[in-house]
Amino acid sequence: MRIVDLLSRNNQFVSLEFFPPKERTEWPSFFKTVERLGSLSPLFASVTYGAGGGTGSDTLEIVSRLAKDHGLETMAHLTCVGAQSATLLKFLDDLSTAGVNNVLALRGDMPKDSPPESSVCNPLLNASDLVAFIRKSHPDIGIAVAGYPETHPEAETPEKDLSYLKLKIDQGGDFIVTQLFFDNQLYYDFVSRARAIGITKPIIPGILPVVSLKVINRIVSLCGATIPAAFMAELEEADRSGGATAVQKVGVKYARKQAQELLAAGAPGVHLYTLNRAEAVLEIADGLL
Repeated sequence: MRIVDLLSRNNQFVSLEFFPPKERTEWPSFFKTVERLGSLSPLFASVTYGAGGGTGSDTLEIVSRLAKDHGLETMAHLTCVGAQSATLLKFLDDLSTAGVNNVLALRGDMPKDSPPESSVCNPLLNASDLVAFIRKSHPDIGIAVAGYPETHPEAETPEKDLSYLKLKIDQGGDFIVTQLFFDNQLYYDFVSRARAIGITKPIIPGILPVVSLKVINRIVSLCGATIPAAFMAELEEADRSGGATAVQKVGVKYARKQAQELLAAGAPGVHLYTLNRAEAVLEIADGLL
């Protein structure tokens, strides 16, 4: 089923994001995590594309198994940078054959060592191009797109970034999942600005629990998110006094409070970036709905 149809039938929900383990030897442990988090009855589960050094085939196999073996409505991430149309068509065909009816359409990271002329022959340069491509080639597939409450790090201005988000919706996007953020006011303002320019589709906030300072510093350096000074000070103090365990305790408590406040304020649901950490996510979601 398309996730957008599920959204219309559910008041509030939790959804999850997993990433393919780098090594297949880690898959048994990964699927045990999936099984544990399945107890949350997530509205859907997304799987990143080639995360941790994996490949699109890993994503395809994992979303298929999540659907068939774990009964989850799944969504595969799909990027278009460096991909040829024929490759994308086969991936979409394979998803449909496997009974996966949803994708998150993303541009993907630009290759650092790739010259500008290398993209001339590829008509799919942006996420909006990918959305239009999917909508035309596979009209029955549900399409999610990404939104940035703090503005995409490559955007010229917040206004232009928002106009590109509207373009993705106009090209066929069904709903929006936000990049992580740590100040809920950023989400509220983002939704308000999106509605003001005519974006009416659901906007699902993405929440990431901080499980270590090293991990979160790397993630925010890539996506452009900011960590409130008071929260960072609390994390650093926890690291000094109790190490990684104490940091995770603070991070999970903060994420749970974020999720509670977002739902209380009327967010359609919360999308939890699991980092494949069952304990942390279970603690965040316990009694949330």
